[in-house]
Amino acid sequence: MSACTPTRHDRASRRTRPSPRRSPRLRPRIAGADVYASITVFLIAVPMALGLSLAVGAPLEAGLVAAAVGGIVAGLFGSAPLQVSGPSAGLTVVTAELIQIYGWRTTCAITIGAGLLQTLLGTLRVARNALAVSPAIVHGTLAGIGVAIALAQLHIMLGGSPQSSVVANALALPGQLAVIGGAAPLIGALTVAVVLLWPRLPGRAGRTARRIPAALASVVIATAVAAVAAPGLARVDLPSWRSHAFPELPHGPVLALATAVFTVMLVAGLESLLAAVAVDRLAADRTGEPVKPPPPAIGSATAAPPQGSDLDRELRGQGLANTLSGLLGGLPVAGGVVRGSANVRAGATGRASSVLHGIWVLLAAALLVTVFEWIPLAALAALVMVVGVQMVSFAHIRNVHRHREFPVYAATVAGVIGFGALTGVALGVAVAVVVSLRRLGRTKITVSEQDGRHVVTVRGQLTFLSVRRLTRALGQVPPGADAIVELDGSFMDHAAYEAIQTWRGARIAQGGSVAFTGRSGDSIALAGRSDGGVDLPGRPGDVADTPTAAAAHSCCRPWTPWRNHHCHDRPTEPTHGTNTSTSSLTEAVIATPGSAPDTARPKSAHRLRSGLTSFQRNTAPLVRDELARLASEGQSPSQLFITCADSRLVTSMITASGPGDLFTVRNVGNLVPPPHALPTDSPPTGTPPSDAPATPTTPATSGDDSVAAAIEYAVELLRVESITVCGHSGCGAMQALLRGEPETGPDTPRTPLWRWLRHGLPSLERMASRRHSWARISGRLPADEVEQLCLTNVVQQLEHLRAHEAVARRLAEGTLQLHGMYFHVGEAQAYLLTEGAGSGTGHDEVFERVGTEEPEPAAARPATCTAARPATCTTG
Repeated sequence: MSACTPTRHDRASRRTRPSPRRSPRLRPRIAGADVYASITVFLIAVPMALGLSLAVGAPLEAGLVAAAVGGIVAGLFGSAPLQVSGPSAGLTVVTAELIQIYGWRTTCAITIGAGLLQTLLGTLRVARNALAVSPAIVHGTLAGIGVAIALAQLHIMLGGSPQSSVVANALALPGQLAVIGGAAPLIGALTVAVVLLWPRLPGRAGRTARRIPAALASVVIATAVAAVAAPGLARVDLPSWRSHAFPELPHGPVLALATAVFTVMLVAGLESLLAAVAVDRLAADRTGEPVKPPPPAIGSATAAPPQGSDLDRELRGQGLANTLSGLLGGLPVAGGVVRGSANVRAGATGRASSVLHGIWVLLAAALLVTVFEWIPLAALAALVMVVGVQMVSFAHIRNVHRHREFPVYAATVAGVIGFGALTGVALGVAVAVVVSLRRLGRTKITVSEQDGRHVVTVRGQLTFLSVRRLTRALGQVPPGADAIVELDGSFMDHAAYEAIQTWRGARIAQGGSVAFTGRSGDSIALAGRSDGGVDLPGRPGDVADTPTAAAAHSCCRPWTPWRNHHCHDRPTEPTHGTNTSTSSLTEAVIATPGSAPDTARPKSAHRLRSGLTSFQRNTAPLVRDELARLASEGQSPSQLFITCADSRLVTSMITASGPGDLFTVRNVGNLVPPPHALPTDSPPTGTPPSDAPATPTTPATSGDDSVAAAIEYAVELLRVESITVCGHSGCGAMQALLRGEPETGPDTPRTPLWRWLRHGLPSLERMASRRHSWARISGRLPADEVEQLCLTNVVQQLEHLRAHEAVARRLAEGTLQLHGMYFHVGEAQAYLLTEGAGSGTGHDEVFERVGTEEPEPAAARPATCTAARPATCTTG
């Protein structure tokens, strides 16, 4: 749990704890935050529902039906309490094609069938298997659908009509652009501009305006402008509810209808499950707590995998929602990341927000028909076009490229654009299989001679496909010579294991020696598995470079216990034969496949004791000499590092430092109280009772001396050479400052947390001030106001720092440097404040990205810190 902010987890958990009489699923308690969040999501959902109905060619009220049913039914019976379901952008292309082929009423029947199939699959508990699909296929499917949506809606925004396919829309676009004219393109462009610029409005007025969702603001502004400037523009036409179309029995080829049902089920189910996982992560980031697995089902042998929601129950809830939406003549329903993330950011605490949002949609559909009919069709088309473009995520493209799965992604996108969603998914799966087989067979084996030893290097996975080349390479080692086999992969199947074991036995019989090492040169012992395979030490980018695979074969190394928090809780590896210590290159013995592992457990299951035991066993022998030297000589750190107490920020890791390097001060929000800071809470009024013990009073001039004492000690006694103030992404303290202090009674004193957070108020004022440039990251604007405040807070705390007398004196002497730093936790990326920032000279406050190249030596570039420009140095 993050140390940066108070959370409402305990209170929320009490709200959702099942009572013995009533199920919380059917009677969610309503909090004020849920009401506010439901209104926020409702204002996003209504224009999106109308726009998606327009995009697929369905009756406009069908989108409102889907939004209401998705919010109420999926909200009550699903498992992701903060996910908001409604009409699916991912199903736009599929639904449009079904309406063209079968008509609207048969499409509703197909939606019913897809919902029933989802419910059945959720009952059979197969939802978790859906997440085994490669992320490249899922993101490629959504990207292909996004391209199709964007091209079709662009024609409507330009005043034309979309074609029957994505390729036809692309080919017809030049002709559409040649005859562009009228007010529709201008209204569409205005809508796009508002959607993109609204979240970036600066200043205090912008922060207030951003409380209104960008989707609603864009539609309202476009509607108002169109009402004045283009009264004849085509607008929304909501037919009477009396003529609303309901489903009919499907007619057509049975195989084609079954394929349609399966396609709707697959796309809607995958989108909902992935959105549920994403929303769980957003909620965990907001509270600062890890995503916890749900409790195992009664009678199950194992616990659920580590995701916050029960995905089988979520799939059943989505199936019920689709069934009812189809019966009522609505669009297919799925969970959406856009609506869910808005719900989380608005402060929702439970499923009541989703349910209330569905109720507001119902009321709007009944009472606001006249208002809806003022909305221009071009505005809705532009809004949906932006949604389609945003479905093509460049972050996902970079991610799949980094994991060498771009061919799978590209094939899926091309298949969806050219042949449809289901064909695109099948093509993506086929390419993924081919890529995996190619990687398994693409193993590089070389033989070289180093220091009188023959080294056989294996790069890649050892399977039966590589046995012939492996035996040929092993045969090149002369009889009786010493050999080293360097294995740089993550798996060895039984055929390769037998080949190596046979060769090793022959080598030892001839008087030679064989050692098995990893890429780093450490000796390894290859332990067999029950399936005949052998796990090997891997590296990033290998085929098995996933969290699950990495956990299977990673070893818990001293100095990096954060790589696997439970490495000392797992059974120890079996050891047979000779010693295989990592400190020397000795002969490693391959264990027999299927051998039973040692099931010894640690003496105590307590996390603290287990961690200390692991330290004493693995790490203490390696650092004992260094710590003994530091103990005798005393500490002489070169840096004072002031950072947040957030548990995700590991200072020694991100600075590549060890014992004696950093003098670290951690507090909530990496705050540096100025030396003149005073307590804001006066003692309680009233006279204490006569029998109350006397307590010493604090002088009126005292402030928060803990950080000041550490600064004075580091600067005056330890004589550090530099001071770094380091902020980080997702800081809970900054989020708390943006939300504001909770309202309390006049006689209620501030909590200790809020008495401390008052030192961050100058950062909040600096961000809202027009006198200061906005701090930003080089190459982009801050992602949101939380990141903006995190950056601004670093600059402001540097100003507080140089107000301390000891710091100011050392800066004037030129013997101290100040640094500003920002660490993005999710990207594992550090940024340093550039020269001129925070100096009061009017320079932009820019945080430059730290690359992977070695910096220029400090002696080659002079320090530029002065008393007037304390945050200018980037050396050190």
